[in-house]
Amino acid sequence: MGNTIRALVAFVPADCCQSYMVRDLREMPTDKMVDLSGNQLRRFPVHVCSFQELVKLYLSDNHLNSLPPELGQLQKLQILALDFNNFRALPQVVCTLTQLCILYLGNNKLCDLPRELSLLQNLRTLWVEANCLTQLPDVVCELRLLKTLHAGSNALRLLPGQLQRLRELRTIWLSGNLLTDFPAVLLHMPFLEVIDVDRNSIRYFPSLAHLSGLKLVIYDHNPCRNAPKVAKGVRRVGRWAEETPEPDPRKARRYALTQEESQDGEGPILPSLLLPPNS
Repeated sequence: MGNTIRALVAFVPADCCQSYMVRDLREMPTDKMVDLSGNQLRRFPVHVCSFQELVKLYLSDNHLNSLPPELGQLQKLQILALDFNNFRALPQVVCTLTQLCILYLGNNKLCDLPRELSLLQNLRTLWVEANCLTQLPDVVCELRLLKTLHAGSNALRLLPGQLQRLRELRTIWLSGNLLTDFPAVLLHMPFLEVIDVDRNSIRYFPSLAHLSGLKLVIYDHNPCRNAPKVAKGVRRVGRWAEETPEPDPRKARRYALTQEESQDGEGPILPSLLLPPNS
């Protein structure tokens, strides 16, 4: 029944659909959050921009490919979810929301990110998984407070050396890319706690034993001939890992996500939806 209703809504004129979606949003929500995920939206309901105290805005799983300039009125926004839409370019207005801490852009059609993204100097978590990135945009390396970077399921073959500037980065997810070598820059980032290079084409792993902050490395589904050496107490997920029984990569990844969100106190509880399938 739910799918039938969604199919019918898709044929409703956009203006009517928007009117229906926001008819109960005439006042600022007490929790300062608006969730319009999964509503078949093709245009953003501009009326929402009148809620200038809004802190969280979820627009996931719609048909959006643009956003109005009025979105810039939401200067207190801290979490913005635009994943599972049709964006081919990140709307410039997003880069004016300088209080953003968490930005979800996964499962779109992005080939690059604008230079103006560097204005988001409060950003701690960035999701760009399942897009069309062939290289990690240099602008990501300018997000000095970034703690978590999810860039899996793209077409990345290497990482920029400037990434080591991100001294606050603790977790990097690179599953499902086109890496043939373990990214050399990660060897110079001892503060990393979680490294995920599952489902790439890495044939050899250098020693990671010198990465003093490392807690978890996921390297399964690579044609490697060796397991990465790690310091005592570091959890490994992949071939030849000593751990018995060997942990499931999906569970390990979900565990790390739970740890992140419990520390940050932010982020939607959607890790199972955003993980690569069959991982």
